[in-house]
Amino acid sequence: VPLYHAALAQDLPRPLAVLNIGGVANITWIGEQGNSPSVLAFDTGPGNALLDDFVSARTGQPCDVGGALAAAGRVDGARVMAWLRHPWFRRPPPKSIDRDDFRFVLDAVADLSPADGAATLTAFTARAVTLALLALPDAPRRWLVGGGGRHNNALMRMLEDQLGAPVEPVEAAGWRGDVLEAEAFAFLAVRAVRGLPLTL
Repeated sequence: VPLYHAALAQDLPRPLAVLNIGGVANITWIGEQGNSPSVLAFDTGPGNALLDDFVSARTGQPCDVGGALAAAGRVDGARVMAWLRHPWFRRPPPKSIDRDDFRFVLDAVADLSPADGAATLTAFTARAVTLALLALPDAPRRWLVGGGGRHNNALMRMLEDQLGAPVEPVEAAGWRGDVLEAEAFAFLAVRAVRGLPLTL
């Protein structure tokens, strides 16, 4: 998928970050190397999975629609900082996680109200993305966000507050966020037919 992000972003100012927030959050950093893009991609940490599971268990809703629940709650910053000390965050990229690798966090928020739990889990996702800045060669001038997380206004505000650059849904660049991964698979299929590399 990073190869497709780089192809889509060829006329956009760089360095650029494309952040996909699905069950897991992952980043494609696109820089400049001569006349060709330089690309780095890795998972940043949990995305929507923990929040969705928490909200479903506590409210019966499938997700925190629009981030309204998180916006009404208070972040427990001490818990978030403790989770960010997990050894996985110190590993250098490229790296990857499964949606269930941080399930222990759900036990850690069991005593919080639905709003405070949602706010704290949302902050965990945002702070993990911010931590990923340390692994990037240069700070992105712009962040384009895909995946379901782009619909979570509380998460998008947290990201913009912490990343020091504009944070926008991928639609701001004219991309189609709901089909981006399907398009990427088609793009890779064409590359395969033409005998071009599929990975970096």
